[in-house]
Amino acid sequence: MEGIEKIRIQYLNDQVKRLEYIGGKSDWIDLRAAEEVEMKQGEYRLIPLGVAMQLPKGYEAHIVPRSSTYKNFGIIQVNHMGVVDESYAGPNDWWYMSAYALRDTVIHMNDRICQFRIMKHQPTLRFEECERLTAPDRGGIGSTGKN
Repeated sequence: MEGIEKIRIQYLNDQVKRLEYIGGKSDWIDLRAAEEVEMKQGEYRLIPLGVAMQLPKGYEAHIVPRSSTYKNFGIIQVNHMGVVDESYAGPNDWWYMSAYALRDTVIHMNDRICQFRIMKHQPTLRFEECERLTAPDRGGIGSTGKN
């Protein structure tokens, strides 16, 4: 099929739920905790996601929290976005979520805690220095107001 990229995936074990799209709602794919994780407020952990993948050449995965992750579990992803490139593709190159607990929490195995999508690598850029930009000025940071 044209336009479909193949990704080889290795699961940690048979208890890890298999990846799937969520009923046409998004092209992001949820990732789940691969074990029960108990965290105390102020604790940092790498939460195993139970998958290792061989991404297509020229692609990388962007891993971010789900919109409900903080509300449900009280954790934030400390690097704000994890990036996995196609070279991280060996049998021991497991994916993790780098998490910090803002309250005591328990994350159960197979709880959906983050999501990913794959993106093509950025093209090679050439920076051209200029004295002054000529595009219309929006007014600087915060210029769109509060509403």
